[in-house]
Amino acid sequence: MVRLTERRRAVLAEKFGDLANYAVAALVFGQAVGEGSFSVSIGIAGIVIWLLFIGATVVLAGESE
Repeated sequence: MVRLTERRRAVLAEKFGDLANYAVAALVFGQAVGEGSFSVSIGIAGIVIWLLFIGATVVLAGESE
């Protein structure tokens, strides 16, 4: 198992938060402003991915304190 220092854990937590925002932007907001029809299943997948990455961010940030 990989052991992370507090600094590396904080950086990783920050990057997971960024990835969460990119996922929801691409899969939800990208459809909203696009010319095609809105796919509910892709929108839900975007929200689920966002929740997973935000959950990982909270777990990583919680361990560093």
